[in-house]
Amino acid sequence: MQRSLLRVLSGARPAPPFRSVLLALIVASAACSASSIVRPVTRPSPEATAAAPRQTTSSSSAPSESASAQSAASSKQQPASAGAPAVPTTPEAALALLSALSDDSLQGRLAGSPGAWKAAAILARQMAKIGLEPAGDSGYYQRVSAATGANVVGLLRGTDSSLGNEHIVVGAHYDHLGVGSPVNGDSIYNGADDDASGTITVLEVARQLAQGPRPRRTIIFAAFTDEEGGGTGSQWYLDHPVLPADAMIAQLQVEMIGRPDSLAGGPGRAWLTGYERSTMGDMLAAAGIPLVADPHPQESFFFRSDNIRFATHGIVAHTISSYNLHNDYHQPSDDVAHVDGAHVAAVINATAQAVRLLANGERPTWKPGGRP
Repeated sequence: MQRSLLRVLSGARPAPPFRSVLLALIVASAACSASSIVRPVTRPSPEATAAAPRQTTSSSSAPSESASAQSAASSKQQPASAGAPAVPTTPEAALALLSALSDDSLQGRLAGSPGAWKAAAILARQMAKIGLEPAGDSGYYQRVSAATGANVVGLLRGTDSSLGNEHIVVGAHYDHLGVGSPVNGDSIYNGADDDASGTITVLEVARQLAQGPRPRRTIIFAAFTDEEGGGTGSQWYLDHPVLPADAMIAQLQVEMIGRPDSLAGGPGRAWLTGYERSTMGDMLAAAGIPLVADPHPQESFFFRSDNIRFATHGIVAHTISSYNLHNDYHQPSDDVAHVDGAHVAAVINATAQAVRLLANGERPTWKPGGRP
């Protein structure tokens, strides 16, 4: 989550509290889908991984998973079963995914860094395993720039052709702050809550909706790069959408659900930024989804995540969160040891219900004066 409203509105990349990133060519563990554990996977070669920083244009090939490799992976994936009940996310599965994405070997996932490319490779493999269609310009990668890396994007096609290109986008940012000033001997800013917790939610919601009855509307699942640097990844997506932006009926962002917030009702409950601005919150609450209005209006969270890019474009867009203003925000101590797995699993399962409702139900609309 971005620290200030100014950074979001200006789009400027702030000066980070770090000066260097360790080039760690460590074999990363790939996270598995729910009801499984993290298993080692074959990593791309060190040469391919090290090639990431040497890209000079956004049209250069992704360093850790080529388009041809992703196409091959896509050809091997099994079609997701349609109509079978989805397996809910368990605390164990949530923590396994979260541990893989916030591991020290990813060096804090600074946008465009080798660690962030390793994270992107984990996400791309998971999307292929789930059965999402690759929706980037290079397999699952939507390349943004050499400095900021790539978005990771997959598509679950809807079943109702009468809706045309109507779709929703479910997103989270997978970048964080990288390696910075040591605090109590720890210099890796893992970002387990911010925002590995939101990113695994995108993956698990995708898995649940792919396993269950297919939605009426198409859903695009996106892991955005460089939110911490000003929202470059989400803005790039809006400028280069997978489907026409004017057919996007809603965007739902997930940000920092790693710990419960007592002001939202405690474990298993979350809040929605800008709740009062549109009909989305009322729709979800009426369906029994445990979401309340943002209890921290003084923090202006509606303007501090990638949803604001979509909202200022006119798309009804909000962020689900349960950030309780803990002191580990943007600190090396934001690690998996402080995450409440049962709470995360419950919020993931509630978010899956919310996404299914948005994909199958009425279009949310701005309330008078609600559009930013």
